Amino acid sequence: MAKFGVLLCGFVLSCLGWLGIMIATATNDWVVLCQYGQLDICSMMDVVWSTGPWAECVSSTRLQRCLAFQIFDLPAYVQTTRALMVTASILGLVAMVIVAMSMPCTRLASSAQGSKNKHAAAGGVLMLVVGLCGAISTVWFSLGMYLSGQLMSFGYSLYAGWVGVVLSLLAAVILTCCSSSPASRPYHQEGGKMVAYTVPAAAPPAAVSVSSNHAKSVHV
Repeated sequence: MAKFGVLLCGFVLSCLGWLGIMIATATNDWVVLCQYGQLDICSMMDVVWSTGPWAECVSSTRLQRCLAFQIFDLPAYVQTTRALMVTASILGLVAMVIVAMSMPCTRLASSAQGSKNKHAAAGGVLMLVVGLCGAISTVWFSLGMYLSGQLMSFGYSLYAGWVGVVLSLLAAVILTCCSSSPASRPYHQEGGKMVAYTVPAAAPPAAVSVSSNHAKSVHV
C-alpha cells in the first residue's frame, strides 16, 4: 500500500511537470521586453513586448499582435531552446504512459512485480531527461535575452517552465527510488485482491533405511 502511494505521487508529479513544460512550450510570454529604456515607461504607455522561442508579440490595451520568427534568422540559443522544449514535451508524454503501466492497479499481459519496477525506473529516467531539457532551455534562453542588451522581466511562461522542471525532477527522484526497492514476493489475484503466496520447499529425498539394507544382505 505504501509503494502504491509513492507511485501515485510520482505519477501526479510527472503529469504536473509535463503540464508546466507544455505551457512553456506552447506560449511566447517568456520574457517581457522594453524598447524605451525603462520598464516603468513601457507600463505607463500600456505597450508591452513579449518574446518566446516561437514569436515576438506586441500587446496593447486592445489587441495583441504576434510575429513568428524566421527559422534561418534565429540565434543558436533560440533554436536550441525550441529543440529541447519539443523533446521534453514528447518524452514527458511517453514517461507518463510508462509510469501508468507500473501502477499496481494496472493489469497487462505481464504484471510481474519485477516488470513494473522496470517500468517505474524507465519513467523516472525519462522524467529526469525532461527536467534537464527544460532547465537548460529556460535558463539558456533567459540568459541569451539578457546578454542581448534589452531590459526585460520574466513572463508567466518562463515561471511555468521552471515549475515544470522542479516537479519533473522530483518525480524522477521518487520513481527511481521506488523502483529500487527490494523485490517483493510474487502475487496472485484472489477475489479482486492481490494476495501473496509462497512456493513450498521441495521435500527432501527419502532416506534409505540402514537396517532394511542390512537385513537384505543377511538374507542373501
